[in-house]
Amino acid sequence: MLRITDISYSVAGRPLIVNASVSIPDGHKVGIVGRNGTGKTTLFRLIRGELALESGTITLPSRARIGGVAQEVPSNEVSLIDTVLAADTERAALLAESDTATDPTRIAEVQTRLADIDAWGAEARAASILKGLGFNHDEQQQPCSAFSGGWRMRVALAAVLFAQPDLLLLDEPTNYLDLEGALWLETYLARYPHTVLIISHDRELLNRAVGSILHLEDRKLTLYQGGYDTFARTRAARLAAAESEARKQDARRAHLQSFVDRFRAKASKAVQAQSRLKMIEKMTPITSPQEAALKKFTFPSPEELSPPIIALENVAVGYDGKPVLSRLSLRIDQDDRIALLGKNGEGKSTLSKMLAGKLDVMSGSMTTSSKLRVGYFAQHQVEELHVDETPVDHIRRLRPGETPSRLRARLGGFGIGAEQAETLVGKLSGGQKARLSLMLATIDAPHMLILDEPTNHLDIESREALVEALTAYSGAVILVSHDMHLLSLVADRLWLVKDGRVAPYESDLEGYRATLLASDKPAQKPKADKPKRPSRDTILALRQDAKKCEERVEKLNVMRDRLAKKLADPGMYEEGKADEAAVWQRKYSEVMDGLSRAETMWMKALEKLEKAQA
Repeated sequence: MLRITDISYSVAGRPLIVNASVSIPDGHKVGIVGRNGTGKTTLFRLIRGELALESGTITLPSRARIGGVAQEVPSNEVSLIDTVLAADTERAALLAESDTATDPTRIAEVQTRLADIDAWGAEARAASILKGLGFNHDEQQQPCSAFSGGWRMRVALAAVLFAQPDLLLLDEPTNYLDLEGALWLETYLARYPHTVLIISHDRELLNRAVGSILHLEDRKLTLYQGGYDTFARTRAARLAAAESEARKQDARRAHLQSFVDRFRAKASKAVQAQSRLKMIEKMTPITSPQEAALKKFTFPSPEELSPPIIALENVAVGYDGKPVLSRLSLRIDQDDRIALLGKNGEGKSTLSKMLAGKLDVMSGSMTTSSKLRVGYFAQHQVEELHVDETPVDHIRRLRPGETPSRLRARLGGFGIGAEQAETLVGKLSGGQKARLSLMLATIDAPHMLILDEPTNHLDIESREALVEALTAYSGAVILVSHDMHLLSLVADRLWLVKDGRVAPYESDLEGYRATLLASDKPAQKPKADKPKRPSRDTILALRQDAKKCEERVEKLNVMRDRLAKKLADPGMYEEGKADEAAVWQRKYSEVMDGLSRAETMWMKALEKLEKAQA
């Protein structure tokens, strides 16, 4: 069991963790969440013993092995498979000793231990992990130097998974994975035989791969049972109760203070006034946990263009005369929200670059609107920012005639405050750099926005803000992401990039996920014969169904507002009413669950109606 008892730690005199405690049983999978900068990565370093505690203790079972992903695998000539195999240091040492040992007793001991740890099946297990993370058999035999830094990070992840430490610490592991790799990791962690602590902002990973959420907030650690959605609901109820209790205490304090102010000077009331002053002093302030300020993204709105904005007819595209994708006949309208699915190396980035005008077609016809503006955001662009310049410098290069206040206002629309606006980019956090890159990509109010893994380095609140911004955005969106939550909320069309082709994917994201997990080679469902156009009666029935769903959502919204008003009543939390308050909080949670399901049903009903009318 991992025991964290009353630990405290400060950075540059600023308390980061204060008297925090938690116990995590062996074998549990725990997701660690909290706003950026609250100390999640620091907690990992404290657990590993890299930092010295100011007070408190962190204890683990004796001889427990702690493992985490190395910053990067060296760029050397060792093959990927051998790099991963070397991570099991005991196996490597025993194999080396088996070649040199001469004492018969020791030879027997070595061979017995090699059998116990399944040393002879290790290569197959290492190959399976590498394959799950996107490396085929031929790539596994290549040296690490043949791969970029992002791919070598996958090798580092494969190495620590292969080593199977007793306590596995993972810090945002999906940041360098694609959707397929993230889904594989999700299922692998669910089966991992030891304890896992994972820092992540990926809601789907936190819902499927862990059984508890450890929340770092207000310098404390709070353990919640269940996945992220359960944590969010439970915490919302706690916030409502805490805020109500804080308002109740403020009212009591104000009442006592008014008595003191009225009668302090009267001798006959002096004793009572002093008594009430003591009561005020003894009242422990109730601090209501505050939600992180939702730093919104503000995408400028483009003018409307006549459809289609892009049309492809029998297009081939690739590099150095060799096509990566061919026979592309596709159409994009300004109101499209398209997610690109497919394994790494199939051509998602090639398609994105072609649509962005960064890669010419090799053959065929690509017709674009004459006024089309395209915004393009890719992971590597964050690294291409000028680290010795400020965000204001970056935007001034694009808008040299604008006033400093206008430049700062543009940055503010992407959650980059006045202080960060004048900070060198090299000193900004990963999330702030991502926001700056998104702002630069959208500054010209593009009619189409191409986003390649936009959520890397963004915390959960920022990801929700991005969803809101994309929902309100009036241009087309082409999205590549490992974040299933983002894809499910933003995309209404799926394109599968596979075997040199791009075609609409006939199922949904859950179907794609199931296909990936069931087979190493996800296949697109065969197209059925073109269905007949729905009858007028069918469309009327679909409209009626959508209307009923909408009315159900409206009723649940009314119920939610009534319950929220009830929970906000300070009288609800008076002494002796704890059971009643718990009942109303449970009702509120049930209504919120029902509302979520009703909204999903409404959206599906609208999608069916739109498909029938198309």
